[in-house]
Amino acid sequence: MQIKIKLDFNNIYDILNFVKGVMALDAVPVWMEALEDEDAAFIKRFVLASGSLKEMATQYGVSYPTVRLRLDRLIQKIHIAEAAEADPYVSLIKRLAIDDKLDFDTAKLLINEYRKIKGE
Repeated sequence: MQIKIKLDFNNIYDILNFVKGVMALDAVPVWMEALEDEDAAFIKRFVLASGSLKEMATQYGVSYPTVRLRLDRLIQKIHIAEAAEADPYVSLIKRLAIDDKLDFDTAKLLINEYRKIKGE
């Protein structure tokens, strides 16, 4: 017996939800689950542009360095998401700083004080 499924694979979240439904939930990488909508959209456009930052800059109507900065921040988010299992609090503070919701000096202070209290 064959089951036919029609999905709109133009949406990365349809793909992720499909993968989550088919595979064991822990088979989906932690960093992928932590993506925000705009992060996923950026990755999709990046892949469709064959990894060309120049093409991405044209599509977004911004400069190459602006796209490079966006990619660098996304890379940092992925690293943080992968490390989140070790210490979720520190990962949350770092993610807030990367998203410009918390300044870096405050983030550093919070992490240092947390580690002092924790005894690290």
